[in-house]
Amino acid sequence: MGDVQPWPPAGRPGPAQGGGWPSPQPNAQGAGYAAMRAAHTDRDRTVDVLKAAYAEGRLSAAEYSERFDAANQAQTYGQLAQIVADLPAGPLSGPAAAPLGAAVPPTFLAPARPAPNNGMAIASLVLGLLCVPSAGVLGVPAVITGHLARRQIRETREGGDGMATAGLVLGYLSVAGWAAMLLLAVLLVGTHG
Repeated sequence: MGDVQPWPPAGRPGPAQGGGWPSPQPNAQGAGYAAMRAAHTDRDRTVDVLKAAYAEGRLSAAEYSERFDAANQAQTYGQLAQIVADLPAGPLSGPAAAPLGAAVPPTFLAPARPAPNNGMAIASLVLGLLCVPSAGVLGVPAVITGHLARRQIRETREGGDGMATAGLVLGYLSVAGWAAMLLLAVLLVGTHG
């Protein structure tokens, strides 16, 4: 990535003083990520870091304005990284574990995708919801698929635990309803029979 220097680059005036951005310098392995072109979302993430630094009192109004303008004009990851190199990139408890040139800074990483939902959890929820129109017939399958889903979720770390729990609750309510009706029928037959 090349060395990331704090703002403004050493020996150069910042853009507000009439200076310009230096071209990102390639590292020993080649251009690396610093030369890759930045997207609007990357510039927005950099502006978010600047906003947080300004709100925390790390930047004066003039510094914030200068860096904000530079972030919106930046073309590469290297330029964006240089703007926030002397600022914390987020709620980290200490310095980053990897050196800055080894990996993409957390500021520029895409948000992590949530784990996919477990298929049995979806089936349990659907069966649980269909208990009412099916007069409770699907209660037992909802309970069975709910328990299977919860076991699979623990093993595979998939999402959908809430759906499995909802399917279990609806299934157990349906089973309890059938059990209450059966008990009531037995009591009626026993007292009138």
